[in-house]
Amino acid sequence: MSRLNPYLNFASTTREAMEFYRDVLGGELTIATFAQFGFGDSDGVMHAQLETPAGYTIMASDLPPGMEASPVGQNISISISGTESDELKGYWEGLSDGATIVMPLAKQAWGDEYGQLIDKFGIPWMVDIGGAPES
Repeated sequence: MSRLNPYLNFASTTREAMEFYRDVLGGELTIATFAQFGFGDSDGVMHAQLETPAGYTIMASDLPPGMEASPVGQNISISISGTESDELKGYWEGLSDGATIVMPLAKQAWGDEYGQLIDKFGIPWMVDIGGAPES
């Protein structure tokens, strides 16, 4: 078995971002700092992992000391989709806190409710709530 998971990098806000995602999505968050692994005395996050009740896994880290941020990844979004309307609307509401709404969550021509936002940490998200299958 293999898994594909988003791995996010932040300049110095990984702890805050991952705690925010835990509050929105629920689940178990583990965090290890650079200092815990002998990389100086930095309390920066070397690795964080969030496992949610819905089965999502999000990982992240701060940039290592001395490494500069790069704009790579601006063409990637995290997409959450499904048919659990209340659950997905709850995620949308939580992620919307401090976010820039690119496309409000609303019924679309293809029948789903869909929206896009960029959260307060600069991460793009898409939420797609599928309707009941046509009979």
